[in-house]
Order: sequence, then C-alpha cells, then structure tokens
Amino acid sequence: MEELLKKDYWYDLPEELIAQDPLAQRDSSRLMVVNKETGEYEHKVFHDIVDYLNAGDCLVMNNTKVIPARLLGVKEDTGAAVEILLLKRKEKDVWETIVRPGKKLRIGARVVFGDGILKAEVIDIVEEGDRLVRFEYEGIFEEILDKLGEMPLPPYITHKLADRDRYNTVYAKFDGSAAAPTAGLHFTPELIEKIKAKGVKIAYVTLHVGLGTFRPVKEENLLNHHMHSEFYMVTKEAADMINETKQSGSGRVICVGTTSCRTIESAADENGVVQPTLGSNTEIFIYPGYKFKVLDCLITNFHLPESTLIMLVSALAGRENVLNAYAEAVKERYRFFSFGDACFFTDSL
Repeated sequence: MEELLKKDYWYDLPEELIAQDPLAQRDSSRLMVVNKETGEYEHKVFHDIVDYLNAGDCLVMNNTKVIPARLLGVKEDTGAAVEILLLKRKEKDVWETIVRPGKKLRIGARVVFGDGILKAEVIDIVEEGDRLVRFEYEGIFEEILDKLGEMPLPPYITHKLADRDRYNTVYAKFDGSAAAPTAGLHFTPELIEKIKAKGVKIAYVTLHVGLGTFRPVKEENLLNHHMHSEFYMVTKEAADMINETKQSGSGRVICVGTTSCRTIESAADENGVVQPTLGSNTEIFIYPGYKFKVLDCLITNFHLPESTLIMLVSALAGRENVLNAYAEAVKERYRFFSFGDACFFTDSL
C-alpha cells in the first residue's frame, strides 16, 4: 500500500479564524454545503440544513455529555499548582487522566482539590504518560465534580466559557466525554422539531469523546498512527432505524459529526448492518481508501490541519475536494474548529 503522508493534509489557517466563543444563537453559524463527488459548494446559514434533508433520511446524533473534567488542585506536600484532566473512568474511583506538569506527578503523588473535599493519588503511569488516579471523597463524585470541575475546552480556545452548557449539545444525555461532539452544537430544539416534521428520522448513539481527538498525529506516515480507544453504545432502536433506512433505499444515513460516523462504522458488521451494543470500545481510524459501510453524508465542523478528523472527511469526499472547500472557507472568513461554522458533505446540491 502506498504511503499516506500527514503533510498532505496541511492547510494555512490564520489564527484569527479560530473561533474563541460560541455564537449567541446556535443555528445562526454559517454552513458550507459541499457536493462530496464534484466538490461544488454553496454558502448558507446552519438553519438552512433543513432544506437539504429529505423525508426518509436518518440523522445520526451522538448524545454523549461533556463532564466538567478539568480539575485544578495543589500537590499535598509542596502546594505546587497542578491540573488533572479526566479522560476515562477505569473503575469506580479510578480514572485515566492527563496531568500537568507531568514531572511533578509521579506514582504516589497526592493532590488536593477544593480545600480537601476531593483528594487524588497517582497509582500508575500508562501509555503516552497518562496517569491512573484514585480519588478520595465523601458523598457523590459527580456532584463534587460539578462543583469543582471546569469544562475541558480544547487547547486552541483561550477564552473562558461564560456558559458551560454551550459546550454541550441540546440533546446531550449520557455523562462521559472529555470533549464535545461539536457538529451537534449547531442544533436547537426548534430546528430538530422542524427536521422531524419533514419526515427525517433521528437515531441517537453514544460515543464518549476522548482527548485523543486533539492529540496531534506524530507519525509522518499515517498508517503508523494509533488511535486512542473510545467507549460507545448503540441501542437496538437506533440500530433498527439506521438499518431500515439503508435496506429500504428510501433515504440516506447522515451523521452529525465524526464521532457519530465512527460509532456506526465501528458497530457495523461486514455486510454494513449496524449491531446494537450496550458497550464496546473502538480505535477505528478512517482515512482515504476506507470504504464506508453505513454513512452516506456528513455534517461536521472545520477541523485542524493534519488531524485525524480532516483525514476522515477526506475519506468521504476526497482530499482535493476537502482542501478546496477549506481554502474557500478561509477566503470567506468562516470560523474554524469547535465553536466554529459547519460543513455538510452531501451527495447533491
């Protein structure tokens, strides 16, 4: 197989186009509609998405909920400031975490948060230098986290978030993400009702987004890149809805975001039939050459240069079409990344 090179997914992005704050009205962001076959595009507003959806289509949405996973504390012995970012619950009070600064938090190090209502001890160091941390507290962990934790915004967002609900979708349900499925941030309850009224089905799946999403690809040859494992669930109801859409041929399966795409592609068997699961882990890495088993179209944000996400979109629409669309978005001063504008890669305009 020929090499797939990271540098082929680079594009120039002026820093001022990185959105630092969400818009006041979720569905008023801009929308670039791109024909995934021809690369032709149109400029719209996000609430126009309803005009591009048809009766019989199935929208797949990720209903994971971002937890306030960023904890600021001090080392128990020295009082040095430290930060712990929760990635994944391993057992009741043990979490896999990213810690800063890592050199201060060796095995056995103890950290105190919020005047001692929460304490933590580093019990192991795992891959990429992540720490396994055991928490100690009285009461309910989620309530303490809600009180002490901050939303774990991506590193390229430097502004403080005024309203933490804006880093969750309006349909977020199941706690567990360290990052938002950002394509879903554009939807309002009213827009969802309009979409349903048009005869579009909505299938909710769950994938708890890890921070592997933001970890840079270090390998120049993409085939050597290893994805982090993420937990996902697909209900029988959602699987049936998606499978009926595919089998009837009456509509398209349209994923809202790369996480929904990765969920259904992971849950599908070799015949493209989505299997329900109460809990599985996926390390799926989708890049050009991948044959989609379920997904037809994709609603997504504008992603970082050289990221696994721009590679996923390129697998669907072709690298040249994607980079041309991104160049146009830069020229037209679209807003990029998590709080930015959206793109709909579809089969027709």
